[in-house]
Amino acid sequence: MYIFIAALLLNSVLFSTNVYPKLLVDFLSEKQIVSYSACLCQNLLFSEFLLLSAMAYDRYVSICKPLLYPTIMTKTTVIYLLVLAWLLPPLVLLGSAIHYSRRKVCDFSLAGLFCNNSIVNLLCVKTRLMLIVIFFLMCNILVLPVIFILFTYARIFLISYHSCKEVRKKAAETCLPHLMVLLSFTCLISS
Repeated sequence: MYIFIAALLLNSVLFSTNVYPKLLVDFLSEKQIVSYSACLCQNLLFSEFLLLSAMAYDRYVSICKPLLYPTIMTKTTVIYLLVLAWLLPPLVLLGSAIHYSRRKVCDFSLAGLFCNNSIVNLLCVKTRLMLIVIFFLMCNILVLPVIFILFTYARIFLISYHSCKEVRKKAAETCLPHLMVLLSFTCLISS
């Protein structure tokens, strides 16, 4: 669990180095805009949801299958989950960033601090295929991990509900902070 928390903190530091300098500049300026290149860079840092999914799986195994935890969550499994969480989103989004960089851009700045999916609004031509690909990518990187997290925590809460008070307390202590992080990050991304 602590390895995933450290990975989440490292990811937050990387995201902060991209956002906070821009945030400080925006506080001092009258217009808050995000450049096209900053949007491409921000898009490569969306591994939070996969890290949160790995943490949810870790919590699920530790609470629902505590006797099998050392067998399932080996060092190799943790490394695979971390590599997958860190490399899959940048590799998937790198393809879309390359695709965006080859398209004609009509505007080079967006109003706001984050670009989220609004980078498409900067392009002159938006094709149906491009929108379908973006929808597919966002489902794989954002929606499916959130569904997985909600499923694992529903299972954890169902199993802990049928257990003793001590198990319910442990589940609440370990799962509620993680769900709060998920909720706050989901609100940040969807804004």
